[in-house]
Amino acid sequence: MSTSRTRGTVRGLPEWDRCAVMGVVNVTPDSFSDGGRWFDTTAAVKRGLHLVSEGADLVDVGGESTRPGASRVDETEELRRVVPVVRGLASEGVTVSVDTMRARVAAEAVAAGAVLVNDVSGGLADPDMVPAVAETGVPFVVMHWRGFSASMNSRAVYGDVVAEVLDELRQRMDAVIEGGIAPERVVIDPGLGFAKDAAHDLALVARLDRLHTLGRPLLVAASRKRFLGHVLAGPGSAPPPARERDAATAAVSALSAAAGAWAVRVHEVRATADAVRVARAVEGAA
Repeated sequence: MSTSRTRGTVRGLPEWDRCAVMGVVNVTPDSFSDGGRWFDTTAAVKRGLHLVSEGADLVDVGGESTRPGASRVDETEELRRVVPVVRGLASEGVTVSVDTMRARVAAEAVAAGAVLVNDVSGGLADPDMVPAVAETGVPFVVMHWRGFSASMNSRAVYGDVVAEVLDELRQRMDAVIEGGIAPERVVIDPGLGFAKDAAHDLALVARLDRLHTLGRPLLVAASRKRFLGHVLAGPGSAPPPARERDAATAAVSALSAAAGAWAVRVHEVRATADAVRVARAVEGAA
């Protein structure tokens, strides 16, 4: 099966002739990658516009860190961080996604112009999320998730990580569809780094093709994550800082695009934008 057929489309979003690039804007003081750099609304909007100029097809705005061990932010603060940035980017014509586990934040972000809800819990963290997204009619990312950041490392226990992630994603996807979200608006995400160690993440990247059996477009979010740090460090060395993992991120972006991913989510866009275009050119020449 060619990647052009496996990539799929998402109702309510633009169609791209290649793997799309989702740029990340973290409106947080404590993100593992770039916490505090874009915490101010004006700076965050400017960052989002810069990502678009670098080649991002859509921009994912989040106001709560989901790094391992992170504490949750309260809803009022998350709304304060996220909604003005979504509104500012949408007013500039940017295709905006909101990264949140809260139904109210999702609903208010959509009202402000977001056209996709990216929930790392797949609707499990907030029982009101699935009905809220169903009511808005926007697409929804269902990520593989086993619990909040404070405890997720202890849940990284698998016999066969690919089979178990596939099975758990299928169950969650079926649940959100039963909850009223149209199947053609569902995107799946294997949840790299969430309740997974480096070996688990690498196994999932190696078998992204298996996830196509779910029949929905695939989002891969590997950017700057711990498993890349472990790969780059080598035996007995300390992993490089998150911001020194962008070349490795672009490598995974190329691999994901070649495996038929619908989109990749990255902090720095330029190298990945180049990588997915090369992957598309190679696909077209095959």
